[in-house]
Amino acid sequence: MDKHFKFSNSVIGLPLFFVLFLWFVYWLEIRFGFDFGKNGILPRTFSGLQGIIFSPFIHSDLNHLYNNSIPLLALLAALQFFYAKQSFSVIGFGIIFSGLLTWIIGRENYHIGASGLIYVLVSFIFFKGLLTKYYRLIALSLTVIMLYGGMLWYVFPEVDNSISWEGHLAGLITGFALSFIYKTPEYKKELKYDWEKPDFDPIEDKFLQRFDENGNFVNLPPIVEEEVELPYFNSNDAVVYTIIEKKEDD
Repeated sequence: MDKHFKFSNSVIGLPLFFVLFLWFVYWLEIRFGFDFGKNGILPRTFSGLQGIIFSPFIHSDLNHLYNNSIPLLALLAALQFFYAKQSFSVIGFGIIFSGLLTWIIGRENYHIGASGLIYVLVSFIFFKGLLTKYYRLIALSLTVIMLYGGMLWYVFPEVDNSISWEGHLAGLITGFALSFIYKTPEYKKELKYDWEKPDFDPIEDKFLQRFDENGNFVNLPPIVEEEVELPYFNSNDAVVYTIIEKKEDD
């Protein structure tokens, strides 16, 4: 596995917790008869500012919630695995800035749902992968656009008046901006061989020396061993030897 990306419990825990919380909020609404729709984004009104924080956690019906849950599980897991250091910031600021932009450009109606956050994640993962120019992240970008590229149509008005195209457009713009704001480490391919290194000199390489300029295999010239005269050490001190006769055993 690539040393830049490490699996942790948060890769599964983050998306599960987030989606389960959405379902918990919806359960509270139907169980106790609450109407959280009025806590959504109501553009250009002071009371509608609360929806910037609350709207991603509010859904109109079960189908709306289900359609947002599946992409969130996949995208949040991908974000946490490949961009672990930026994940919480992308989620937090993605919710705030996409919600604020929806509050500015949205129609005079309540805008609710986590689809704006989904567009933030799709946009961020796609553009960030292209900006890094790292092959694994580029592959992730292509996978995301292949799976969710059809969502692009829903950032235009009149495609479906029952959805908040303004929230989708705001999420797309926010994710694009965040991909430039948050920096990732410079991913470099690990060099395993000497010939991959920039300071590699083929002339000094023992293996390449066995080939001539035409690529033909040649034998290395014979190694000539030079005789080296070892220095002798002299001493000016006199050496006296004493001879002791060996005694025979009785």
